[in-house]
Amino acid sequence: MWKKKLHNPEQISSILSRAVNSTDFVSSISIFYCWNSSRFNSPSPFSSPFSASSSSCFRAGTERNTFPSVRGLFSQTLASTFTRDHANLSVKNYNFFCSVSKSAEKSHCWNCGAKGENTTPFLFCVACRSVQPVNESIDYFQIFGLGREYKMEVHELEKKYKDWQKKLHPDLVHSKSQREREYAAEQSARVIDAYRTLTDPLSRAIYIVKLEGVLVDEEERITDPELLAEVMELREAVDEAEDSRALKEIQTQLQEKLQCWSNSFDDAYVSKNYDDALASIRRMTYYRRTNEEIVKKL
Repeated sequence: MWKKKLHNPEQISSILSRAVNSTDFVSSISIFYCWNSSRFNSPSPFSSPFSASSSSCFRAGTERNTFPSVRGLFSQTLASTFTRDHANLSVKNYNFFCSVSKSAEKSHCWNCGAKGENTTPFLFCVACRSVQPVNESIDYFQIFGLGREYKMEVHELEKKYKDWQKKLHPDLVHSKSQREREYAAEQSARVIDAYRTLTDPLSRAIYIVKLEGVLVDEEERITDPELLAEVMELREAVDEAEDSRALKEIQTQLQEKLQCWSNSFDDAYVSKNYDDALASIRRMTYYRRTNEEIVKKL
C-alpha cells in the first residue's frame, strides 16, 4: 500500500470550498469524523465526484480513523451542517492522507472475474474454485484473519492453516492450467511460511516489529554484559552436562526464560516501546540458540 500526502491544508481547504459550490453537491450536507465503519456501507444521499471503490483516507496522528473513500466524509446522519464556513474541515488541526490498496486492485478473480469477499484475504475464488496469485500486500496475520497482535491461540491458527491447505495445496490443482499450478505452489508455500512464522514466538516477534518498520539485526553481537555473562554460563553448563537428564533440566530452564521474555516482548510491543521489544528479542534469540545446541546433544 502506498501513501501520498494530499497537498497542504490550504489547498485542501480550497478544494473543499470549490466542492461546496459545485452543482454536484447539495448546498448543505452533514459531516462527521469517520470512526464508525458501519456507516460506510450505506448509500450516499448525494452524487459525489470522489471515487468510492479503491481508495481509503485516514487522519494522521490517530489510531485507525479510516474510511473507504472521500465520500465517507459526508453523511446526513449527524446534525452538524457542512457549508462554505466549514470548508477548512479541521485540516488545520489534522493531516489527511489518501492511500490506494493494491489488494483492492487485485480483488477480482483472474479466471472468472468474480469479486473477492472483503471479509477474507482473496487467496482462493469461491465462485470458480481457482487459486489466486500471491498478493504481497497481505501480511501473515491477514492471511489467517488475525489482528496484528503478538499473543494468539496457536490451535486456532492451526485450524485456519489446514483450511487454507485444503484449498491451496498444489496436489489439488494438478489437472488444471500451468498458470494455476504455479499460483497454487506460490500460495501454498506462502501460507506454510506464514504458519511457521506465527506459531514460533521468536519468529512472530521479529516479524511483527518488522511490520511496524523496526529494523531487527538478527546477527547482532552481544554488547549487554549481563546477557553475555548469562549466555556464557549457560553454554558452560551445556558443555559440562554429564547426561541427557542434565541437558533436559537446562532445556526446561531455557523454556521458562523464553516464556518470560516472550511476555516481556508482548508488554513492550503493546506499549510501542520498541527498544525494550528489541532487547526481549535479543534474549529470546540467544536462549533459542542455546536450546538448539542442547537438541544436537540429545
